Formats: sequence, C-alpha cells, structure tokens
Amino acid sequence: MYKLMVVDDSNIIRNRIKRGYNSMQFELVATATNGVEALEFFKTHRPQVVTMDLTMPEMDGLECIKSIMELDPNVHILVVSALSDKATGIRALELGAQGFICKPFTDEQLVEALNELVQD
Repeated sequence: MYKLMVVDDSNIIRNRIKRGYNSMQFELVATATNGVEALEFFKTHRPQVVTMDLTMPEMDGLECIKSIMELDPNVHILVVSALSDKATGIRALELGAQGFICKPFTDEQLVEALNELVQD
C-alpha cells in the first residue's frame, strides 16, 4: 500500500483524483491546495506518491517538486496539469517527476499513470 498525497489548487480536481485512484493500492494521507501546504504535509505524512499540479498560488509545482525531491529523492511524483506547455512538463520531469497527465483526464488515465509510477 502506497501513501498518496494530492496537490492541486482546484477543489474539483482534488475530488476527481480522490474518487479516481485505486484504493487497493493507494491510501490517501493528505491533500494540499498549494506548494507551501504540500511541503508541510509531505514532512508530516511522508507519502511515497504525490500528484502535483503545476500552476498554484504561493509556490508553484516546479518549485514544490524540487523541494520534495530534496527531502526524499525516492518519492514518485505524477504531474497533473492543464498546461499544454510542453516545456514546463519537461522541466517538471527534469526536476524529478516521473509521470505527466493532462487535465481533463479520465479515471482510467489516472489509475494507469499512478500504476506506471510505482512499478519497479
């Protein structure tokens, strides 16, 4: 069972992910609305898997990914973003994220992306 944290400033997307992930494989331990909150929750809950929005207030996803990777280089980060801007997605992967799905997404796409993330 992997501990999961969902990071997104959109309530709709957070709820979407909460409903869509495979509860047999993941346990939701925290949801954050921005990068600052995400870092605090990460230190407390130490999730192994994080879904990360890129465009958020206070601290954006790129900065948050960088900070989380410094705390735990083994964490699995899935970027969930509406950005059609490929350069930002590529930057997120360079910083340590291992997957990327675009909003809007289906539950199947979410489950598949999360499963791919944790397969060794």
